[in-house]
Amino acid sequence: MRINKYIAKSGLCSRRAAEELITSGKVKVNGKLVTNLATVINEYNDTVMVNGKKIMLVTRKIYVMLNKPKGCISTVKDDKGRKTIMDYLQDFEKEKVFPVGRLDYDTEGLILITNDGDFANKLTQPSSEVPKTYIANVEGGIEKEDLDTLRDGIILDGVKLNKSRIKVLKFENNITRLEITILEGKNRQIHRMFESIGKQVIFLKRTMIGDLRLGGLSRGAYRYLTPKEVAMLQKY
Repeated sequence: MRINKYIAKSGLCSRRAAEELITSGKVKVNGKLVTNLATVINEYNDTVMVNGKKIMLVTRKIYVMLNKPKGCISTVKDDKGRKTIMDYLQDFEKEKVFPVGRLDYDTEGLILITNDGDFANKLTQPSSEVPKTYIANVEGGIEKEDLDTLRDGIILDGVKLNKSRIKVLKFENNITRLEITILEGKNRQIHRMFESIGKQVIFLKRTMIGDLRLGGLSRGAYRYLTPKEVAMLQKY
């Protein structure tokens, strides 16, 4: 088994994050520093250390959905002392779980938690193009021409975005409520999309990942995914 796959299967992180740990010199195998991503591990005999701690393959895979509240960091730890998703997942304090992707500090809604690095890697790879659906409140009215520009895909960070689906749900009290489905997951992507047409997003909630719906899960609550839901996400 390759070293990056071994680390991912330990539940420490995704395979992509494992590659960063390896190339940055934080991984040792049998006491020797390893930076070659092609290194092969014997999972029965070799000892793998990451940042000085021994890791092992997980025996129980965990798949959880959390309704992340706003004002919460999508990480396991925060060096600034801010609230993280683990404050809502205290049953997993002894488990090596991590979020699949991220939601911004002020964005709420559906986020997945797992210890399956391959699962996380598959869902976060840009090539997988997993649709993510949000409900957004935007200040003011929005012209159809501006919405069509966003639907066609604007350029962010020098890259043209995929086409997105944007549906106006209602306009009330000078607030436009929309349902937005995107295929990427760039930092503050929806905020930046609307900033490009001079509009400000004042509320953002993710309601779906692929065909998986947040449903009636209350803020800060979580539940395990069913085997059918896991299989549905693994198809991407």
